[in-house]
Amino acid sequence: MAPDPVERWRDLGAFIREQRATARLSLRRLSELAGISNPYLSQIERGLRRPSADILQQIAKALRISAETLYVQAGILDPPSEHTDLVPMILADPYLGEGHKQALVQIYLSFRREREARDGAPSQASATYAGAVVTDTHAGTPQPGGALHGGPEESH
Repeated sequence: MAPDPVERWRDLGAFIREQRATARLSLRRLSELAGISNPYLSQIERGLRRPSADILQQIAKALRISAETLYVQAGILDPPSEHTDLVPMILADPYLGEGHKQALVQIYLSFRREREARDGAPSQASATYAGAVVTDTHAGTPQPGGALHGGPEESH
């Protein structure tokens, strides 16, 4: 059953307020960064106003979170499925350097491999995304400088 719209807007407002607090931004500062009025942002946070997708995008950008996160909170988008593959999102993140992307993918695939082994599902040793090949080696570890090294023959 879908949540009551009034409850959804209150939850969205509480989520935005929580993100603002985490980012250590005042209501006034977030409104400036998002390019919306202070009273309007206050009404959104209290669940009194239903922001448009454009306003949510401006708020997300100011909070440095994904607009999709706010869209899901607002009910504009469905939550990601249980089987969302994060590798393409990690590789597409413009705020991460290549070394960091590779390290995150390595860790992510390692956790997935553990879960798949525990659940009896076949493990995928490597994956190819948008032209980038990321190998998931069991002993591979991120090294200083961001490069991935590793494999059974390498000792640490």
